[in-house]
Amino acid sequence: MAPIFPLAKLAFLFVKQVARPLASSIKRRAVRSALFREKICLPPARLYHWCEVRMKMYVMNLGRSSQGSTIPRLSEEAAIELGANLLGEGVIFGIAVAILGYEVARQKEKERKKEQDESDFINSLEQRINDLAFANEELDTKVRELTRTMYATQHQLQANSLAFEGKIQGRQGAALQMKPHEGQAGEASSGNLTKALVDAKNKISS
Repeated sequence: MAPIFPLAKLAFLFVKQVARPLASSIKRRAVRSALFREKICLPPARLYHWCEVRMKMYVMNLGRSSQGSTIPRLSEEAAIELGANLLGEGVIFGIAVAILGYEVARQKEKERKKEQDESDFINSLEQRINDLAFANEELDTKVRELTRTMYATQHQLQANSLAFEGKIQGRQGAALQMKPHEGQAGEASSGNLTKALVDAKNKISS
């Protein structure tokens, strides 16, 4: 199995390679401009050299000795070289950090937008559910009202039907009661007619 090449070392080599042209440009600028050399290029180089030497002396247990009390300063040419390299790598590293920060911020914004969309979708679903529940209650109320109206109408129709049947039966009874009286009146009139005829015949004979 091949050894795994560390990703950090690969990134470091990439930064070194990209920073070389920038370091060369900074070095040329430092050589031409005294202000740029004294204010920008040399201070980080001297600070880095001091920290590096102090760390080495601490590791070698020379920090408290009189020999390590003074740290030799870099020559101007070496300081310019070191400062140019530090500035070049720092600029590349700063750009990389800025890109990384932008990507992190973009991912966070994307996640926030996704969460907001999901929250809005859930809220819309809840609103739809509430609307459907309200519509269901309204329909249930209308169905109950229609059911009550139907039962009331059916009861009224039954009452009207019974009343109509009662009226018909009453009329039939009245008709039946009137027929015997009509027969008796007919018989009385027929008897009177016969009696009148008999009386007339007797008068003629006499």
